[in-house]
Amino acid sequence: MVPSLSRAQWRVAMVLPLHGPAGLFAPSCEAVVDVAVAELNARGGILGREVVTEVLDGGGRPAEVADRVRERVATGTVDAVSGWHISSVREALVPVLAGRVPYAYPSVYEGGEDRPGVFCSGETPDVQIAPALRWLRDELGLRRWFVVGDDYVWPRVSAGAVRRYAHDLGLDLVGQDFVELGAADMDRVVTRVERATCDGVLMLLVGQDAVEFNREFARRGLAARLARFSPLMEENMLLASGADTTANLFVASSYFRSMATSAAMDLQDRYLGVHGAGAPALSSAAESCHEGLHTLAALARRAGTDHLDAWDAVADGTAYEGPRGTVEFRGRTARQRVHLAVAQGVDFDVLACL
Repeated sequence: MVPSLSRAQWRVAMVLPLHGPAGLFAPSCEAVVDVAVAELNARGGILGREVVTEVLDGGGRPAEVADRVRERVATGTVDAVSGWHISSVREALVPVLAGRVPYAYPSVYEGGEDRPGVFCSGETPDVQIAPALRWLRDELGLRRWFVVGDDYVWPRVSAGAVRRYAHDLGLDLVGQDFVELGAADMDRVVTRVERATCDGVLMLLVGQDAVEFNREFARRGLAARLARFSPLMEENMLLASGADTTANLFVASSYFRSMATSAAMDLQDRYLGVHGAGAPALSSAAESCHEGLHTLAALARRAGTDHLDAWDAVADGTAYEGPRGTVEFRGRTARQRVHLAVAQGVDFDVLACL
């Protein structure tokens, strides 16, 4: 079913984790969506139609999330789907959306998504984890890593890529542990890390799971002697972990609230202008929702239609400017600059562009 251009609104379902271990992202995500919608509508909306969003809970079982989205698509009340949610949810959504409405997936993920109608603007291990491990080896001499991840597709597939990077970079993976998403025994996990001979921990943990790991890691006194590196550690997670838990914590991302570029600072100003000083922390997870909506707008602008085959045809080479700098699609996957930062209390100090 193709939505009609005669309708006055372009309706986007934003699938966000309203509960579960990633639930701490949701308030910031919803707040940034308000900003992005205002930006797009000030420029004429998408395909000349007013952008409106509906938040759907993406924190439950993937099949249940997919059923809720299926209902919206089947009744023609959704023109597109985006929002921050984990890869297991994406895997459930793609068959529901295939050939029906565009799906802009903005979350950091494991890579390899190439199905028609799915446009991924999140960071992938090849441009995020691999160069960060090289920098940490060259600048800090970190060579021996213990991998800790949640037990689902993004950590599992990313860990497989890490094994290849370790071989190429001359690194040693001295152990790994995958834990149940949202129900991990971090005391047991940190004990395994404590007993390992490693220079650092590569964290592939989501939201509250990473927070609990950080707290236990610091409680054991490990933060002073072991590094941590994560491709998913944002400002809300630092706040929840506590400033005294974040020493020697390195993060790779295409966006940090503390970035000093004009576009990043403009987003911060607009965000505070809409929501005020008491707003949830502007974070990398939230900013990815901004990217998802602007991805939809850029593709629609270039295609000039809402027909999905036209979107697929023009995706390669579609580009736009935003808080991350230039985002340009190669096929249906975005390429963008990735930065390495170190936590300083509850914020980030950007060290290098990888």
